[in-house]
Amino acid sequence: MNDALLLTFTTIALSIVLAWPLGIYMRRIYSDEHCLAKRLLGPVERAIYAVAGIDAKADMGWKQYALLWILFNVVGGVFLYVLLYLQNYLPLDPMHFGSPGVQINFNTAASFVSNTNWQDYGGETTMSYLSQMLGMAVQNFLSAASGIVLAIAMIRGFTRAEKPGIGNLWVDLVRTTLYVLIPLSIVLALFFVEQGAIQNFAAYVHADLLQPFVHQGKLMTQQVIAMGPVASQEAIKLLGTNGGGFFNANSGHPFENPTGLTNLFQMVAIFLIPFALVFYFGHRVKNLRLGVGILAVMLLLFTPLALLSQQQDLAGNPLLTAVGVDQNNTPALAGGGNMEGVEERIGTAGSALFGAVATGTSTGAANSAYDSFMPLSGMVNLLLMQLGEVTPGGVGTGIASMLAFVLIAVFLAGLMIGRTPEFLGKKIEAYEIKMASLAILVMPLLVLIGTAVAVSLPGGRDAVLNPGAHGFSEILYCERNR
Repeated sequence: MNDALLLTFTTIALSIVLAWPLGIYMRRIYSDEHCLAKRLLGPVERAIYAVAGIDAKADMGWKQYALLWILFNVVGGVFLYVLLYLQNYLPLDPMHFGSPGVQINFNTAASFVSNTNWQDYGGETTMSYLSQMLGMAVQNFLSAASGIVLAIAMIRGFTRAEKPGIGNLWVDLVRTTLYVLIPLSIVLALFFVEQGAIQNFAAYVHADLLQPFVHQGKLMTQQVIAMGPVASQEAIKLLGTNGGGFFNANSGHPFENPTGLTNLFQMVAIFLIPFALVFYFGHRVKNLRLGVGILAVMLLLFTPLALLSQQQDLAGNPLLTAVGVDQNNTPALAGGGNMEGVEERIGTAGSALFGAVATGTSTGAANSAYDSFMPLSGMVNLLLMQLGEVTPGGVGTGIASMLAFVLIAVFLAGLMIGRTPEFLGKKIEAYEIKMASLAILVMPLLVLIGTAVAVSLPGGRDAVLNPGAHGFSEILYCERNR
């Protein structure tokens, strides 16, 4: 358990240390402050506006901003669907995969454009290199940028008094992608490559087996090893709290997550932007103590739950202990405990913590089999999700959801002491509370109703391979991730 404590606090500490300057940098990017990045990339930004015909000085009201945001993502979803539909006619397909099919195409397009990144396919057996790069990786950037700009616009609304608008959607999207996501992704991808992640366009490798075996009456003498541009997609998968893996095994695959060090920095990458947005909020509203306080609440919710999850899996499976199986901490067991569905190079503590980090941030990534977690560890993951994923939540959505909770808390506190509720100098009235309540309640209502419908229909029940309570948990997890 000492290793679990060290790993947990190291992950959190590194995330905070890196997020602090990133939050200051983001304040400069989204304002009129000068910085080195704007001097270097300013010509590229202006060229994008010129080519796209964007008036960078135009200010938008919230209705125009929201409508264009929705249309932008709808167009992105349609593009991804068409790309997958035409996959077998397009280049960069060394294995000559056909179109995945209408259902998978639609599921994938809807999933990636909404930052859900739910996958019902194996990437290395279904998607071409072009689909992975131009489809999944591009949407990983755009869906993450879409979440961030909503938080930026919301925070801007709290701070503006003299302007009716909340900014320019196109400017916010360009700056988020150009100044934040792309530079961070390049640095992280290069680190992954240095550690052993692959990045190539080579054909799949056929390796001779040292020990051939018979499968379904056929002698298997070779193993097919998938190749591809993995590191570049892995970086934005994590930084954008996306989660769609290049391989079916996701971050459990050694080509995506080759070492214990990459496992650590993958978790840091997931936390980085959600933490930075909290610091950005504190700097932007000129109340850093408020930002730090919100971050403290996020961590007070996350940390004990993450440690509980690790403790449960490190303790091992009691049914195996009862029959004399040794699950103690040994070098051969990479920390011991419940090793089912766990990569030995990562270990039980690293897997349980990764699961808590991913579910606490709405990230679909995984480095182990969630189906193999101990009951209370699985409960922790579900609880982190059902809290509304505010611990610290996804990029943009985490701070936005937490601010909705803050508004309700301030409103109730104001009523209790008989004062007009105010937050950052703005009155909180019935309309604001209705909108904040709707933002908080819409997710659990949709999840619970969707789960109830699924378990009420014969087709939904028949699709579950694990009967009983565990199968119900799988349905609940699926509905929450969709």
